[in-house]
Amino acid sequence: MTPVEDDGTSGKIQMRHSFKYFGEIYRDLFVNNNGAISFDAEVTKYTPDPFPIEDICIITPYWADSDNEIEGKVFYSERTDSETLERIEKDMAHYFPNLYFKPVWSFVATWYKMAYYGSESDKTNTFQAILTTDNHRSIVMFNYGDMQWTTGTASGGDPLTGLGGVPAQAGFNTKGNHFSIPGSQTDHILNVKTSSNVETPGRWIFQVDEFKMPGGCIFEASYMQFGQSVWRDDTCSTKCICKHDGTMDCDPMPCPENLICVPSGKHFMCQIDEEDC
Repeated sequence: MTPVEDDGTSGKIQMRHSFKYFGEIYRDLFVNNNGAISFDAEVTKYTPDPFPIEDICIITPYWADSDNEIEGKVFYSERTDSETLERIEKDMAHYFPNLYFKPVWSFVATWYKMAYYGSESDKTNTFQAILTTDNHRSIVMFNYGDMQWTTGTASGGDPLTGLGGVPAQAGFNTKGNHFSIPGSQTDHILNVKTSSNVETPGRWIFQVDEFKMPGGCIFEASYMQFGQSVWRDDTCSTKCICKHDGTMDCDPMPCPENLICVPSGKHFMCQIDEEDC
């Protein structure tokens, strides 16, 4: 268990098994109270930075200003017992029957009923990160339980609601790669408890030895479901579609004449002009 300390960390944990993360091999990590696992150094920063961040290797199920001096505990352990590995193998076979993933090692970190810094409420968050490998591929699973707040008061959050300010960041950042779960650093990140890329609410699974997104595509650091499409530029001249093999197919295709090009997140979409309604 990590120390009961605002912005605390486990200190360096020497793992019994190596973990390949975006092409790099790691044998130690840090579990940080503010909802992140890091590899090169501890992360005590309480206000999450937007991805990408230069020269930081981090896994963030829910990076925000937690304070377990108010309430909460952070548990972690390496697990190689047959019960845990068989459960992971069963889950992977269910979600990805063609992957044939047989784990040999896992690391489980759980942030349990974590309060936010400056809290004047009883709101807490419970979430988990599982790292596992079969000696060839690396998998990370995020599990979300009851999620009730996004922001501590030092990050601009409201002391009674735990909302506003600079909300939590969820996803991955490495030297040259990054991905944010939809809703990160907006109030919509609370929806992570009901969203998913594997059709199980509150669960996200990623292959991270070389980053792959089961259930969809990564397009310019944004997640897209199979069949979802966007336009790439502000003239809506190039349409991109997420194919079922996990790749993006982009072709010249302007908006139909009766539609206009409007922003949609980091990209664009074609919709009916409101003036025509």
